[in-house]
Amino acid sequence: MQPKTVGIVVPVYNEEEAILAFHAQLRESLDVLPYRFTITYVNDGSADGTAAMLKQIQANDARVAVLELSRNFGHQAALSAGLDAAPGDYVISLDGDGQHPPTMIAEMLQLAEAGYDVVLTQRDDVGHVSAFKRSTARIFYNLINRMGDTQVLPGGADFRLLSRNALEALKGMQEYHRFLRGMVAWIGFRTVILPYQPPERLAGKSKYTLKKMFALARDAVFSFSLVPLYFGLSLGGLMLVLALLEMVYVISLWLRGAQASLEPGWSSLMFVILVTGGLLMILLGFIGVYIGYIFQEVKGRPVYIVRKAEPARSSAVPATPPADWEGE
Repeated sequence: MQPKTVGIVVPVYNEEEAILAFHAQLRESLDVLPYRFTITYVNDGSADGTAAMLKQIQANDARVAVLELSRNFGHQAALSAGLDAAPGDYVISLDGDGQHPPTMIAEMLQLAEAGYDVVLTQRDDVGHVSAFKRSTARIFYNLINRMGDTQVLPGGADFRLLSRNALEALKGMQEYHRFLRGMVAWIGFRTVILPYQPPERLAGKSKYTLKKMFALARDAVFSFSLVPLYFGLSLGGLMLVLALLEMVYVISLWLRGAQASLEPGWSSLMFVILVTGGLLMILLGFIGVYIGYIFQEVKGRPVYIVRKAEPARSSAVPATPPADWEGE
């Protein structure tokens, strides 16, 4: 039987300090497995020497393909570019900074051979990230899982395996604003969770700034939930109830002949105006964000643009599998 093929997708951005060490780890993990591998690096508009490092890697490893994007489109777009291009019966995505350990690929493939279409990994970040990042991540996952119909794995990462069927289903989702963790959860398929403890970065620092994490959270909320609109609708309903109560109160004073107590008050009037105006602005803001998302979708612009694609020269498979291999 011909060995199965596996596509490895690695998006990178300004990782010149870490990429050579990462690829050495990746090769060490892949060379002992009985599969034909293609490794697709996606250079997401790096401004350092990452492109030169990828050329060096490709020259020394015939399994490596390189996609050069025309600019920095962001992690989710670069990952989508790699998934769209990756061949294989299974496709595995991981980051090139060393925090997604390649040693887990063997176990992921064993689970895929057992019949799982999606192998998700779940980070155990205790001791590896700041208390601020842990707390904000906890709040984010609680929020998105309460607000949306799609349950996203807390502590999930873009380190996952997809079968070809699952990947084709994912590629059929063409939205511009992409939150792949939610999209993978939405497509369903038979899924298993594989926990891991992330090691330290090989070099450099995280490219996920607070601004980028906020943008990812925004895309997750507005792409997978209508709760913000329902929230505005609920606030409007509450203001209507309060207005009706005020009307009943005023009418009761008139019926009792106590209308003299209805002295006009500037502060109460301003309070009502400000509260009502604030709620209207919140609701209009939510509506505006959704309309903005629709506007960007209907323009039909591509999620990414590939400036240059260098295909792999060949794939390789070891002559015999390791003695402890438990796959098919």
